[in-house]
Amino acid sequence: MSDKVTEVEQHGIAPIPPAEQTSRPRDLFRLAFGGANTFATIILGTLPIAYGLSFWAALAATVVGVVLGALVLSPMALFGPTTRTNNAVSSGAHFGVVGRCVGSFLSLLTAITFFAISVWVSGDAVAGAAQRLFGIHGGPVLRAVAYGVIAIAVLVVCIYGYRFMLLVNRVAVTLGTLIMLIGIFAYGGSFDPSFAGSGHFALGTFWPTWILAVLTVMANPISFGAFLGDWSRYIPAIHSRRSLLAAPFLAQLATLLPFGFGIATATLVADPADYVTGLTAISPLWYAIPLIVVALIGGLSTGTTALYGTGLDFSSIFPRLSRVQATLLIGTLSVLFIFVGNFVLDMVSSINAFATLIVLCTSPWMVIMMIGYVQRRGYYDPADLQVFNEGRTGGRYWFHRGVNWRAMAAWIPATGLGLLCANTPMITGPLAGIAGGVDISLVVTLCTAAVAYPVLVKVFPEPREVFGPSPAVAEEAVSAEA
Repeated sequence: MSDKVTEVEQHGIAPIPPAEQTSRPRDLFRLAFGGANTFATIILGTLPIAYGLSFWAALAATVVGVVLGALVLSPMALFGPTTRTNNAVSSGAHFGVVGRCVGSFLSLLTAITFFAISVWVSGDAVAGAAQRLFGIHGGPVLRAVAYGVIAIAVLVVCIYGYRFMLLVNRVAVTLGTLIMLIGIFAYGGSFDPSFAGSGHFALGTFWPTWILAVLTVMANPISFGAFLGDWSRYIPAIHSRRSLLAAPFLAQLATLLPFGFGIATATLVADPADYVTGLTAISPLWYAIPLIVVALIGGLSTGTTALYGTGLDFSSIFPRLSRVQATLLIGTLSVLFIFVGNFVLDMVSSINAFATLIVLCTSPWMVIMMIGYVQRRGYYDPADLQVFNEGRTGGRYWFHRGVNWRAMAAWIPATGLGLLCANTPMITGPLAGIAGGVDISLVVTLCTAAVAYPVLVKVFPEPREVFGPSPAVAEEAVSAEA
C-alpha cells in the first residue's frame, strides 16, 4: 500500500478489482472518524449554543443527534464490498441505473457544503491564530489567502486519491484527537458547565430550538451516507456485516469529542455566531500553533472525504470527464461558493440551510436503499450496475427507461413532505406549525419513505431478476406478481 500512496489513483466508479480490495473495516473507521474529527464538526457543535441553548441542553441534543444519525448511517457501509463501487452507483439497483443520479445529486450537495465548511473554518482559524502569534491583521485578504491554500491542498489530496486520503486521515485521527484533549488544559479553567445559554432561542421557545439542534447535528453523520461506499468498496466482502456496521457507527460516536469541544468552547466566546474569531481571541498563545495544526489537518481531512466521492460521481454522469477532471471542476465550484458565502452571504445561515437540505433529502434515500438491501438479501450484480456509466441500456436494473419509479415515487413525496414540515431559521415550510412549532420534518420524511417504498413494491412488484438467483426470493417475487 505504501508504494501506491504517491501514485494518482486510476480507478473511477468501475468495480474495484478483487485483488485490490485490500482495506479493512478499521480503515473505514479511520476515514469516517478522520473526516469528522475536525473543525467542521467543532463548528456544528457550536451551533446549539448559538441557537440559545444551555450547555447541558446542547450536549443532550448533540448526543441524540449523533446516535440517531449513526444508526441511519451504518447500513450504508454494506453496499461497497459487494458492488465494489460507490453508493450512488450502487443505488442504481433500487432507483434504476439512470435514477441513481439522485444519489449523485445528494453527493454533490453534501460535498459542496462540507468542503466549504472545512475550508472556511480552517482558513478563519489559521488567519486568527496568525494574528495572535504574529500580530498580522490581514483582514479579508489574509482569510482569502488561507482559504485558497487549504482549498488547493484538498484538491491535491483528492487528485492523488484513496491511498493518500487514507494516509491523511490516519494522521488526522491521532493528531486531531491529541490536540483537542490538550484543549482541556487551555480552556478548562474558564469552562463552566452551568452555562445557561443566551435565553434567546433561535425558534422562539425551547423545544422547537432543541429539535433544530438535533437535526443540525444529525447532518454530520448523515452526510457520510453518500460517501461510505467510496471507501468500503476497497474492503473485500469476506468481512462480516457486523464489522462493517460497527465501523461507521463507532466512528460517529467518536465524533462526540469534536462536538463536545465545540459545545464547551462556544460557552466561552463572546459571540457563538462568530465562533472562530472568538476562539482565537481567548486561546492562550501556547495553544495557537496547535489550533493551526488542527485547522490545516482537519480541513484536509473533511474536505477530501467530501470532495473525493463527488469527483467519482460526476465523472460517471459525464463520461468524457476523468475522475481527476471532475474533481477539479467540482472543487472550483465549491471554492466559489466559499468566497460568496463568506464575503457576500451569512455563512452560518447558509450552513444551517444546507444542513437541513442534506438531512431531509438524503435520509429517505438511505432508508429506501436499506429496505431494498433487505428485500434483495444483499444480492447485487456489479456488471449491470455499470450499464449507464458505460453508455449501454438494459440489464437487471433498467426498470423503465433506467428509472425504478417505485423508489422515486417514495423518495420524492418523502422529501417534499419533510421540506413542507421544516421549521428552521432559513427553511420554513407551510406546515411548520403543525406540531406546535416543533420540527417534525425528519420523522415525516423517514416514515413516509419507510412506508411508501415497501407498499409500492408489494402492490407493483419489481422484476424477478433483480432478486438474483435465489429460488426462495424468486418464488416470493413470482407469488407477488400472481
